[in-house]
Amino acid sequence: MDTERIYYEDSFAREFSAEVLSCEPVAVETGDAAAAADAKSVATGAAKLWRVVLNRTVFYPTSGGQPHDVGKLGAANVVDVLDEEDDVVHVVDAAIALATVSGVVDWERRFDHMQQHSGQHVLSAVFHAQSALPTVSFHLGANLCTIDLRGREPTAEILERAAMAANEIVYEDRAVIVKYGTPEELAAAGVRKTVERSGKLRAIEIEGVELQPCGGTHVRRTGQIGMIALRGFSRIRQDWRVEFVCGKRAERLARVDLAMLKSIAQRLNCSVAETVSAAERVVAERDVYFKSARASNEKLAAVDAQSALQTTEIGVDGIRVIVRVFRGVSPEYVQSFAREVAKADKTVALIARSECGHVFFMQHANVGRDMNALLAETFGQVGGKGGGSRDSAGGRLADPQRAAEALQHAVSRLGQSEQTG
Repeated sequence: MDTERIYYEDSFAREFSAEVLSCEPVAVETGDAAAAADAKSVATGAAKLWRVVLNRTVFYPTSGGQPHDVGKLGAANVVDVLDEEDDVVHVVDAAIALATVSGVVDWERRFDHMQQHSGQHVLSAVFHAQSALPTVSFHLGANLCTIDLRGREPTAEILERAAMAANEIVYEDRAVIVKYGTPEELAAAGVRKTVERSGKLRAIEIEGVELQPCGGTHVRRTGQIGMIALRGFSRIRQDWRVEFVCGKRAERLARVDLAMLKSIAQRLNCSVAETVSAAERVVAERDVYFKSARASNEKLAAVDAQSALQTTEIGVDGIRVIVRVFRGVSPEYVQSFAREVAKADKTVALIARSECGHVFFMQHANVGRDMNALLAETFGQVGGKGGGSRDSAGGRLADPQRAAEALQHAVSRLGQSEQTG
């Protein structure tokens, strides 16, 4: 028996009664029901969830990019809703008797989905009409919604123009109408997207904007969508993904954004209106400081390297090995020190930084060893990841506390006695 889908005619229906046609236990959770099921129902060796089919329902099943509804059937929680051919299957966390049952949908979730889905129709219609960018995919996420557009890259101007036009349609409070017809009838009426199906199809018309085949839940007028806000844009394979939110989500994110701006302004000791200019000033000052600090580190590293070269004896094989585990200095200093040491004839630098486990193995070209192979062998012994070339290799230890052990192993593999200087 086909399930009567009340939401097709009335997306605002919240409560209903129906006959329970079947209630069967399932051994394996379906969809995202496992995460949503009441923890009290998880019993080893017993069915945790049940599949319930009704003669009619207001519960929307996952379909067309829109997630399923949740709510209650009698005392049972509806944790998933599936579209299986002509039936709507309700996955619940308690058995339901084969009798009449009352149901209620989680209205806050339902209305949120209606706002997002109707907003998507408006936004997709605008992109198609203004810029010949058809929507090839829609996803209604828990926080953000996305549409994937196909065609040329939307510029910032195209995105802004689309957002303004979409919100103008919202302000005009146009009617959102459910229509039915055959593919031929809908095509003659100007449907935006054809569907390879026969028989009667359901479509959503936004008055004066578009006619689109759709089985989802929608608002009655565009004003109920609330503000449509674009939140992001990126390339996804051959398409362009636009992130957006509508209605209460847009309102909530606006409050979050403002709170964040106020917090940043407070840290920058400026007003919200001055945040951008203050941030630009801080970044500019930071860049100057970093350049100065980098230059100072390089000069200090060069001086310290010369001192190390002067105080470290040359080995019996004519190679000087300088080994250091540094603490309390920057990674840039450590790398500069190793580089300066390795400029000296017949010299190897085996350097580490204890705070983060950075390791640098460098040599003068005339030493003739393989620093990359030495690093790989050392990391194989003490744990770590990295790589490089024959004369210069670097990486990070899995355990920074083993820095001295790593360098000692490297020294032994070089066949030299450790010089700590």
